[in-house]
Amino acid sequence: MEITMKRIVTIQDISCVGKCSLTVALPIISAVGVEAAIIPTAVLSTHTMFKNFTCKDLDDQILPIAKHWKSENIKFDAFYTGYLASSGQIDKVISLINSLKRENDLVIIDPAMADNGKMYPAFDESFPRDMARLCAEADIILPNITEACYLTNTPFKSEYNEAFAKEVMEKLAAQGAKKVILTGAEFDGKYGVMFFDSETQKYYNYYTDKIDAIFHGTGDIFSSAFTGLIVSGKTIEESIAIAADFTAECIRITKNTENANWYGVDFEKAIPYLIDRIRK
Repeated sequence: MEITMKRIVTIQDISCVGKCSLTVALPIISAVGVEAAIIPTAVLSTHTMFKNFTCKDLDDQILPIAKHWKSENIKFDAFYTGYLASSGQIDKVISLINSLKRENDLVIIDPAMADNGKMYPAFDESFPRDMARLCAEADIILPNITEACYLTNTPFKSEYNEAFAKEVMEKLAAQGAKKVILTGAEFDGKYGVMFFDSETQKYYNYYTDKIDAIFHGTGDIFSSAFTGLIVSGKTIEESIAIAADFTAECIRITKNTENANWYGVDFEKAIPYLIDRIRK
């Protein structure tokens, strides 16, 4: 009997040039062996690290696309969101999920809104409250420490310990998310990913070697790889480990490339590594 391919719908913006959002989500999820359906929330000529980029908001297309899919009885195994440009888009995504989600479908939210202690320039201080409403609908959320602090109204600390990270993750779970994955966790000389399962009250940490480089779009790479992996049938621990190592491999490959820190990592060159890890 033929096995039906799993299908994820990912909802975020697409930059025509620049490695982030849908530009990385579509090829990485596909490389894992899962179909990637997309809803672009906006089309940008380049990502926002470029100057004078153009942007076409597609906010008015989100619910009509969902309505058409429902009429065609198209099913999804997971709903995965990244950067959402406004509170209005958050409301539409919640409506879309409520309309299309089946009982066992996963909702995976990357609350892409802040980093390094600051909100992204497009958002005001009220945005985290709206993003928290979406996160409360999720089975799994993937914030960094800055986003976790904003979502829980916790004062941000640039230096923190494991106890602080656990406290913030437990606050996120109390708001509704069943499982919390804290990306880019760094304390006590360790660097990696922390996972908290509110249903079992268990923690799992996965550490990698920290590479002395900062690149645009690496959070999107981790989230896309993780989402594809878990929907493909890997356990959550396996998905975290492979996605973290894949992201690190992308950074290693790109580290000495000129202008990569703002353009994005050469994830394409690391896809063979990802496929090899999946097969092992």
